[in-house]
Amino acid sequence: MKSSFARFLLAGSILYSLISAAQQPQPAGASSPQQSQPATPTPPAQNKDDKDKKDKDQASGTSNDRLFYALPNFLTLENGAQVPPLTARGKFKVVARSSFDYVQVPWYGFLAGVSQAENSEPGYGQGAEGYGKRFGAAYADGTIENFMTGAILPSLLHQDPRFFQSSEGGFARRTGYAVSRIFITRTDSGHSQFNFSEIFGSALSAGISTYSYHPREDKTLANTASVWGSEVGYDTITIVVKEFWPDIRRKLSKNKK
Repeated sequence: MKSSFARFLLAGSILYSLISAAQQPQPAGASSPQQSQPATPTPPAQNKDDKDKKDKDQASGTSNDRLFYALPNFLTLENGAQVPPLTARGKFKVVARSSFDYVQVPWYGFLAGVSQAENSEPGYGQGAEGYGKRFGAAYADGTIENFMTGAILPSLLHQDPRFFQSSEGGFARRTGYAVSRIFITRTDSGHSQFNFSEIFGSALSAGISTYSYHPREDKTLANTASVWGSEVGYDTITIVVKEFWPDIRRKLSKNKK
């Protein structure tokens, strides 16, 4: 069985840090920028950079963003009102770009290390050989799911694999919106539709990986269902993080300045 516990733990920690940072109140008695000095507009250079970035994202229909400046976030857009639909080629291209990004190597290496430490899927064994098998399986699992949910089924069903951030309302409303995107998505024509690509794509990827290269003793229907649920749960946490990432990014940039 995959090291789903580690994935949930890491994703949950990221989400907790995100919420805490985004909602952290200003210390009492601390002088805000407006109190300590006259209000000034954002520097023109920064405005120009932000505008250029959004213009490029809208023109290409994808982004160059990274969650916490590391994890690929190329299918997430802050403003999806005026973006062109993705072609089938475009869907495969951006998913391949994300799946084979250089950051994925240490990420799956970490997951394989946790799986090795927990001795999950004992059929892989221990030592360098066992770690290598776990690393290959983790990378293959993630890549298959990415292509199933982000390229193959979206192309066949004409669904849009991108996540369009809401950025409207309070925390509860935005969280609810993000979670709902697991079950509701856009079609290529811009209408709302049940997210067959996510729900059935993750199920197909769980079945393919479990019954192909995972140890024989793990090739069971119960394990496949568990993997499916873990993938959907992990994607749910991730999409909530994506909804609030622009807020935390701006806060981090402000603190850095």
